[in-house]
Amino acid sequence: MKIKEIIVVEGRDDTVAIQRAVDADTIETNGSAINAVTIEKIKHAQEKRGVIILTDPDYPGEKIRRRVEQEVKGCKHAFIKKQDAMAKSGKGIGVEHATPDVIRLALKDAYMMQEEVEELISQEDLMTAGLIAGPSAKERRTQLGQKLKIGYTNGKQLYNRLKVFQITKQEFVTALQEVLEEESHA
Repeated sequence: MKIKEIIVVEGRDDTVAIQRAVDADTIETNGSAINAVTIEKIKHAQEKRGVIILTDPDYPGEKIRRRVEQEVKGCKHAFIKKQDAMAKSGKGIGVEHATPDVIRLALKDAYMMQEEVEELISQEDLMTAGLIAGPSAKERRTQLGQKLKIGYTNGKQLYNRLKVFQITKQEFVTALQEVLEEESHA
């Protein structure tokens, strides 16, 4: 599988994992130590070939993703579930631990984030669904993020991520119903 866009990853081990899965070029951010030179490289890559951001499904990875998205407009986003990025030893999480199949699927499902979309889902909808507050909120957000392929979010990020990915009210309701159904069978 050949990827036209350049994939932004955190480090060398991520590049190795990507190249085991697909034929693609990468830019490494060197973790959260991303500097202005790297941002300029990513901007140039976006202009020439396009960019897909594939960072670790953890706080530092999300921080890098937000910084790149803020400074380089029009990037696509690929996400890997936390459980698919766990080291076999159980110590460590990252793209480098994902299987080639997981990486290929994440890249196939890469999203283009778009700004200034019509508000379709309200904060009240999220509260009513128990996604922002309550004992099951974190688990529900995790499951919803997987079903909608938008990655993990905290309560504050969820609303924006739904808006940015242009998740319709119907898509939201369908995914939420699946989450609640699975929750009731657990």
